Amino acid sequence: MKAFPREIWVLVGASFLIAVGFGLVAPALPTFATSFDVGVTAASVVVSAFAFMRLAFAPVSGRLVTAFGERPVYLYGITIVGIGSLACAFAADYWQLLLFRSLSGIGSTMFTVSAVGLLIRMAPEHLRGRVSGVWATSFLLGSITGPALGSGLIAVSLRAPFLFYGVALLLVTVLVWVLLRRSTLAARVDSEAAATVTLRQALRHSAYRAALASNFTNGWTVIGIRVSLIPLFVTAVLHQPDSFAGIALAVFAIGDVAVLQFSGRLADSYGRKPMVLSGLGLLAVGTVLLGQSDTLWVFLAASLLAGMGAGALNPAQNATLADVLGSKARGGSVLAGFQMAADVGGIVGPLAAGLVADYVSYGAAFALAAGVAVIAMLMWVPARETLPAKRTGDDKPEVAPPAESTESA
Repeated sequence: MKAFPREIWVLVGASFLIAVGFGLVAPALPTFATSFDVGVTAASVVVSAFAFMRLAFAPVSGRLVTAFGERPVYLYGITIVGIGSLACAFAADYWQLLLFRSLSGIGSTMFTVSAVGLLIRMAPEHLRGRVSGVWATSFLLGSITGPALGSGLIAVSLRAPFLFYGVALLLVTVLVWVLLRRSTLAARVDSEAAATVTLRQALRHSAYRAALASNFTNGWTVIGIRVSLIPLFVTAVLHQPDSFAGIALAVFAIGDVAVLQFSGRLADSYGRKPMVLSGLGLLAVGTVLLGQSDTLWVFLAASLLAGMGAGALNPAQNATLADVLGSKARGGSVLAGFQMAADVGGIVGPLAAGLVADYVSYGAAFALAAGVAVIAMLMWVPARETLPAKRTGDDKPEVAPPAESTESA
């Protein structure tokens, strides 16, 4: 890790602080919305509006990154979320809260797309898996820390988490600007030296198509039903108190973090495909077992297994995206497409799982999620390995490389 450029650690630290803040406001948001005398459905709309705006604005964020570079879009994105969060703290009615939270979603997709782009450009080619693993770990640890801090702030006021998050994000913006303003590594690639990889070009690449499928699975299961369905399953099927859902999610996170510590290294040493396929397989098995659990120990073991799958999957698929795009090419639409795959999965997954759970069973809902993971595995089986060390000069590239080889294997 000492070989990482300093700029990587700046993004890792910022990722942790952003995730802490997101964890602060997430538990407070539904309750804050209902404090304006609206029902559960209206409160859910506020929660969904953030994700919807992320999805809707992702293509625009990609074009902004291509036109202006990653660093300014990253800073403006964090600033928009910070201002939006502060505005939420002072919202006078439900509609203001909905508006300000929606604007925060726009900023969120801006800094997410640009952050991935910065990581791709700044990470040394032979360390892309490890960099992705460290970045994912920082965000996950922040997501775990945030709710614990948020519960204390909620006790003070429902507005306090938003106020704290807004101020923290503005401070993060200033800090990142100071630390990266003179960085040549984070500077925009010279337009004459950088070609643009279009989404159409990337879609010709089997590894990129496979990465879209696995990231959709990640959104469906890890981002979506893990949060929406597990708490319901705990109370409705296992007949446990709501607090046990928090334990199950914590066990999932433990499995995720534990594997993240070495999965990126393995992806850099042995290839992206083996880690992605292993991760999807573990995620599929763990998800099926979640729906079939009839005892607490089996349920926790399944949560741990699914978390390990997520930890094996994410660094490798993110490194694949970096390999396809290359460090010297501009590809905002490629980055946006990758993010949108997860966002679509995160929106569709809970809705589909909820319908299946209502009309069939919880077991069928979890099995459906496992089926999505299996389909992604089938997409990865014929995909070409993108790890630079495993490329061979005789292989014909699937996509003509614009600046740095998008694939030679």
